[in-house]
Amino acid sequence: MFEPLLAREAIYFRYFFAYNLCVVNLNYFMRKSFISIKQSAGWLARILIPITAMAIAGCSDSSSGPELAPDMPAATNILFVVLDDIGIDQLEVFGFGGETPPATPTIAALASAGVSFTDAWSMPACSTTRGVMYEGRFPLRTNVKAALGPNDLSNAMTSPYAMTIPKLLAEQGYESALIGKFHIALPGLNPAGNGIVHDLGWDYYAGWMDKSGDPSPIDTTAGGIADEGTYSCGFVPSANLANGADAGACYMADGSCTEDGGLLIPPGRNCRDAGGILDPNTNCQTSLPERLNFDRLSSHSVSPVVYNYSDGAVTSLLLTDPRSRQYRPRFAVDAAVEWINSRAPNQPWMAAVNFASVHTPLIQPPVNASSPASSASSDLDCGNIQAQRVIQNLMTETLDLEIGRLLVAIGLASYNPEGGLVYTPKLTDTMVIILGDNGSLGFSVKLPFDGSRSKGTAYQTGVSVPLVISGPLVNSPGRQVDTMVNVADLYALFAEIAGITNVQAQVPRTIDAMSMLPYLTNPDQPAIRDWNYTEVGLSLQANGMVNGPCVIGACTQIPNIRSICEDNNGVWWGEGNDASVNGIPAPEEGFQYCSQALEFVVGNGGEGFDVTPLVSIAVRDDAFKLVENTFKDCESGACVDKVQLELYEIDQPINTPWLDLEGSELPLDGLSSTQQKAFTKLTTLLADIRATVIVCPGDGNIDGVVDASDLENWASYASSAGLSSVYDFNLDGLTDALDESIILKNMGLDCGGNET
Repeated sequence: MFEPLLAREAIYFRYFFAYNLCVVNLNYFMRKSFISIKQSAGWLARILIPITAMAIAGCSDSSSGPELAPDMPAATNILFVVLDDIGIDQLEVFGFGGETPPATPTIAALASAGVSFTDAWSMPACSTTRGVMYEGRFPLRTNVKAALGPNDLSNAMTSPYAMTIPKLLAEQGYESALIGKFHIALPGLNPAGNGIVHDLGWDYYAGWMDKSGDPSPIDTTAGGIADEGTYSCGFVPSANLANGADAGACYMADGSCTEDGGLLIPPGRNCRDAGGILDPNTNCQTSLPERLNFDRLSSHSVSPVVYNYSDGAVTSLLLTDPRSRQYRPRFAVDAAVEWINSRAPNQPWMAAVNFASVHTPLIQPPVNASSPASSASSDLDCGNIQAQRVIQNLMTETLDLEIGRLLVAIGLASYNPEGGLVYTPKLTDTMVIILGDNGSLGFSVKLPFDGSRSKGTAYQTGVSVPLVISGPLVNSPGRQVDTMVNVADLYALFAEIAGITNVQAQVPRTIDAMSMLPYLTNPDQPAIRDWNYTEVGLSLQANGMVNGPCVIGACTQIPNIRSICEDNNGVWWGEGNDASVNGIPAPEEGFQYCSQALEFVVGNGGEGFDVTPLVSIAVRDDAFKLVENTFKDCESGACVDKVQLELYEIDQPINTPWLDLEGSELPLDGLSSTQQKAFTKLTTLLADIRATVIVCPGDGNIDGVVDASDLENWASYASSAGLSSVYDFNLDGLTDALDESIILKNMGLDCGGNET
């Protein structure tokens, strides 16, 4: 049973033992390895002498670490932490954060012990970034082009045939977990249903399956105790506010009850944080009051929790389960700790811990007793933008604390007597990666970044994200790397950490990931990327439908349903709207595009607004950036694409972020010869990137050919529900005979590559 170990794990075992013996981590090694040693005496005898020799030799220079086998890194485990809607503008560790930066000592500790990337590009929206980093391919290849919503077809989600990072790492013996927010597929229009995470290669999933992929709206009834709209933050505030209370009965879903009152924190907030519902100004009763409703979702407090297991089993928790009623960052950390600490000794693992913070709708996090601002926030109005900026800082600070709790609970760090984090990555066997999924949302953007060109756009504020990497592979920690990297490159990094030196050779289709490991190991590493790319666009919906218009300052079509629009303080102009201008109601069917809503508003005497592009793409090199924005022009009746190109000269002043602000674009009709060459170069680059996408009609399993396997796969989807799947080629929301005919028409087609 130990022969496979001798092929790979035994090599790792020898180097890991020698290295850790020299850095005084023998206790940790013995704790992790004792069971395996006890069960494998014969195998141990065969490697004991080599281990001893390696240990003695390694001790001569503990700073350099072991001499690695070509395919064997010094650390196997990967902890990948994703922050939601936290752009680089938010964090003081990168020199930003505005006048009131949130306190993030955990991220600062990781940065000082690792490498910070100051020019990391994400995609402009959460699903697009996640699709890219887990598949290593840009959105134009995967069709994950927008924040996914309940109306998006399976074709707009990560394909079950994709070589996702957990599938790739499984070939190296890794076990993988994804905790928290998923959002590269949704169960509603996906044949895999709530088993979609396992379907895409993860061994384990514990997280939230909200209808839209993002936190659900705040339950302003606070659990059914009041009318809609009464409690903006989802709990009963203090008696200082209308309908508030300083005492009451806090009920749990199991019927238990405690009475609370007279404390600094309103009992409504305390009760919510405990997973309960406060019945204000009452005493506990022997039975639950009828008006209490434990089946209402609420933002980051009450969530639809789903588990996927390695055998394909799926568990969906009731909303009465305590885990469904836990503040999301706490749930994510608890679930991650449980899974990581249950791994078998010497079992390499990757855990992707995807927080939903600080995505809207924003609510006060559980009280941090050491933070006066946290305690004082109970009576803030969660519908007020200024209050939301305060709450966002508090949520970011709580997130940082939870990341620290995670590191300590899995043995990567400890706390000193003052409560500070003690983290020495050379004493660990785990690489830690912290990433922001996209730029900050407009209202929350910190100066000098541009809130009007934020999340959802390809401008710097929308795609410049924090990226910190730490762990035993990092040489000369505390560095900043200012060369271009892309979230796609994380796919290559994870593979490199696992010992795969040629990632493209292991993936049966084009990837866009470039190497990142050299930046960690070589402080003098020159730039690997000489260009960068980002993209956000429209999801694929049945029969060409799109998300409705939502006016949040500017008009955008990124919010995928009305409730998401309104959670972001927006006005919905899509189907079922109740918007009006000067007493004139908009048509009930709403508008398809922002340009149509704008025409209605201006035509009825209202104040106009800017329109965010439907598609926003950018490419850049070291000196220039090209932005391509696509709008819908509906003035002539029929809506047609209107493409707008903008060229920016990149000037990076010392200690100042380079920003493509409105008005700083170069006049395309007055470019200098240098600027014209740059424009031609970047437009050609964009065309070349697009030209690498091979359209292969009938090829649903993206293997580059249309053959009998496509017919077999089509039949499996068509014979089940026959609804949306990756074999719905005509995008009508059905997998039926019309799609079969496309396969038959193209049978035998060899696309000469392996693209969509």
